[in-house]
Amino acid sequence: MSRRTPRPLVALFTAGYLAPYLLPTVVGRLGDSLHLPPAQAGLIGSALLMSSAAAGFTFAGRVDRMGPRTLARAGLLLAALGYSAAAATSFVPLVVIGAMAGGFGSGTATTVAATGIAGQRDPHRASTLGLLSVSALAGALYLTMPHLGAGHALPFAAIALTALATWPATSGLESGTAGLPTPAGQPRPAGPLPFRRSGLVLAAAMLCWSMAQNSLWGVSSRIGTDQAGLTEITVGAVFAVALGTALVGVLGAGALGSRLGRAAPIGAGTALIACCIVVSARADDLASFATGEIAWNTLYPVVLSYLIGLAASLDPRGRWAVLVGSAASLGTACGPLTGSVLSQTAGYPAMGTTLAVALLVLALPLTAVALHTGGTPLLRPGTVRRRGGAPAALVAGVTGAPAGAVPQMGAPEQPVVEITVSTPQPAPTQEEFSTAGPRGGSAGLGQSSNANASTSAR
Repeated sequence: MSRRTPRPLVALFTAGYLAPYLLPTVVGRLGDSLHLPPAQAGLIGSALLMSSAAAGFTFAGRVDRMGPRTLARAGLLLAALGYSAAAATSFVPLVVIGAMAGGFGSGTATTVAATGIAGQRDPHRASTLGLLSVSALAGALYLTMPHLGAGHALPFAAIALTALATWPATSGLESGTAGLPTPAGQPRPAGPLPFRRSGLVLAAAMLCWSMAQNSLWGVSSRIGTDQAGLTEITVGAVFAVALGTALVGVLGAGALGSRLGRAAPIGAGTALIACCIVVSARADDLASFATGEIAWNTLYPVVLSYLIGLAASLDPRGRWAVLVGSAASLGTACGPLTGSVLSQTAGYPAMGTTLAVALLVLALPLTAVALHTGGTPLLRPGTVRRRGGAPAALVAGVTGAPAGAVPQMGAPEQPVVEITVSTPQPAPTQEEFSTAGPRGGSAGLGQSSNANASTSAR
């Protein structure tokens, strides 16, 4: 099978993740153009992302049944209509309704993409390509939007246009389960969710992890303008450079792959992100603000790609990928409001310290899940021996082993066929041979025959 990731999945991933990537400018422009305090503007951003998470919880495990092309097109259409409505009005209730409708559409597109990525031979590579695409698009938008005018209409219109531009790519998806490719064209195995405990721990940790990330991301624009004294154009340029370096980080993660496993990049990367958040939240000039934001945005997509790959590896049907992604979206939704409340009550530096401590605590369960599900044999010793013997068990325990070497996680039990092998008879000895000819007769005849046989043998 080719290792190339289907383009429709990358396009859907980009359209679904663009709204969270543009969250700082969305929240900042909502506050400026609608004259809202930071907490209320953050609440609108949280409502958008909460609706996106609701779509993931709604359609988790139902993509195959409903058809990926139909579901993806419905999500893209709803995203285009909702964001366009939010961009076309300044009436706050209508803006909220349009943002929530668009968020539900974005979440639907993300659900289809996550389900398809989980069925790939290398989910980490597929998620890396998606992050690469959305980082490049968001960086270009951060560079161009400040020169096109103010107001909240521009970011909403950009997300709506991206959804419409993604529509033709959905022709590569079928209306049935064939639209979500699986390794070697095998059908997606049915059955209960595997790794329930690890999946639940991962989902809960990802909710808090995403909330901590987006608590800072949601107020980063305010930190740049209010605390560091920068203009919106300068802040947008810093974000564009940061997302540009994020491309380098994503490319590095794609090149590194699973050589270091998942536990080390997730645990160490989360600890480094905590340090970057402290630097960014304490920024009071261009140098410190740019250092914190650039370093943070370089590390964030790297760790996120490993987390997405970890969730996708728990279930080939993509159910854990969607559920963990939806939990992350729920945390992302709470991020802008949490960041706004913390910054208003305690100030930006105290907010950064609080978020950093939370991330250091979250690094422990995330690393534990990665070690439990990615650093040990995926199958029990008894079943491994039936499915391929000791070499297969060794390959299963090595991170980055060829996907076809062992059965996929969650795959149905392979039938065991017993083969009856006849036991070979022991080799006959010379004493067991007798002379040819009739068995009866006198002793003299028998002795004469034995003599003839002995002469012939010599």
